Amino acid sequence: MFTPVRFPAKVESLVSFVEETNPSQLIEATLEKLRGGTNNLDLLRAAALAVVRSTELPPNHHGGPVHPICGIHGTYPTSRRLAGELSYIPIVQHITLCNNHVNSPQMGPYIIPEIPALEGDGSLIGSYHLGDSQSFGNRSSSNGARDPATLTKDAFFQSLQARKPTSAEHYYLWLLEHGTHGEALDALLPASISRNAMDDHYFIYPMFTVRALDVLGWEWASALMRPVVRFQSRHPYSIDVEHPQDFGELEQLVEDYRLDIGPLAIKTSSRETEAIAQLSDEIGSSTNYYDTPEMIAKALGNGLSLEGTGEALSIGASKTFLRTIYGNPMDSHLHTGANARRYLVNMDGVSQRHKVLALLSGITGPECILGQVKLDEGVKNSSASIPNPTQGSLLEAVTDSIESLPFVDWRASNIGSVEAPQEITRTIGLARLYAEKRYDPLVFFNRMAELIYRDDFTELHGIKHHQALFDEFYATREPYRWDHLVAAAKSAAIVCAGKEQSIFHHTKELLKV
Repeated sequence: MFTPVRFPAKVESLVSFVEETNPSQLIEATLEKLRGGTNNLDLLRAAALAVVRSTELPPNHHGGPVHPICGIHGTYPTSRRLAGELSYIPIVQHITLCNNHVNSPQMGPYIIPEIPALEGDGSLIGSYHLGDSQSFGNRSSSNGARDPATLTKDAFFQSLQARKPTSAEHYYLWLLEHGTHGEALDALLPASISRNAMDDHYFIYPMFTVRALDVLGWEWASALMRPVVRFQSRHPYSIDVEHPQDFGELEQLVEDYRLDIGPLAIKTSSRETEAIAQLSDEIGSSTNYYDTPEMIAKALGNGLSLEGTGEALSIGASKTFLRTIYGNPMDSHLHTGANARRYLVNMDGVSQRHKVLALLSGITGPECILGQVKLDEGVKNSSASIPNPTQGSLLEAVTDSIESLPFVDWRASNIGSVEAPQEITRTIGLARLYAEKRYDPLVFFNRMAELIYRDDFTELHGIKHHQALFDEFYATREPYRWDHLVAAAKSAAIVCAGKEQSIFHHTKELLKV
């Protein structure tokens, strides 16, 4: 008989609070805990563990733990940048989403059971893909016996290949216990990267779970990573699909540009600025995103570092984002994907091959490609002006332009093809003027945070997008970082145009701020 996963008493109490509180009373109850001294991080951890323990993964990537866990890296840092009780609002949004999923008949009730970590014994025989033997090695002892780590990785890969999620979880728990954080992530990347062309979340979900563990503590990895393994077990381990971006083409680029022959430089420097600018311009001006992998491979082959390539990808993503009238409020994957890839290139224990393949696939996921057909010269060339533009007057003008956008009814449209209101060009133009004046970026980002945390429609895509742009701004060199600030204004405008903000308005009324 199985035993449900249980947590230490203090944590268990908060997890049960998220699972069991009546949704109609949740906002008031959460604010009572926050005002009573329960800190933001403890409640976020409880929400994460609740949505992992008590929801099942639906057939697609909406629902269950996927977006609540991916949203932690955005929710917690954003809450820390907000003053006073305003900092509660992102936490309330996150906990409400987790409670909603636990109580949804599409996802619950479901209880994740305790299972033991299992070591591979060599009994599973088969083949796996994406150069795993290069990534992990087939280490043997002097008498020819293969070591436990290799045997367990083999068993894990074969379980994914056979679509046996439960056995894959057993073996992955062993890998978590016996390897570094990077090695544990590396074991997921073959399936993850090879399926990016099917769904951006095959890469984003494991990456942002790792980011969540950086926030919540890696002692919770055995709980948070299990649904990630199940998510990766949905399809054959590596599959051929009829997508314009065939994964084999990326592998061929690695071979053609000799990117797995000898180590590539990891760290960037000021000497790479010109090359980064050139690659970001090529990516940002592309009209066919499937052309970008070869641009990236060529730059790496010419000696650009992994960090420098990630930076160029990030800048190019903002340039691309600012050329479209695409208005999907979940259109975050250009930036969250670039942000995750920049994180990956500096992670110890991840193979060079996987870092390279992740960079090559940077803006080729299907949810990135959706925006490609919405390229618009009016957005690209947008500008705006106001008399005597001080920092304060510009910030208020950007805010007013966002709050006055025409309503977009996402529920009455095909959200995958929705366009932003044309008035968004004024928001972008004003944000560009703010950037040109080099006014205080932190003040600007914090104002955008106060707009973005109103959203209760996108399963935290808005706040995740905002935090990725905040990260990228401060991780990018001058003068190219300012495209990220302008992109943050466009992101906030797209999300606020839908005006689905009932949780925010209820919370704000209770806070009286």
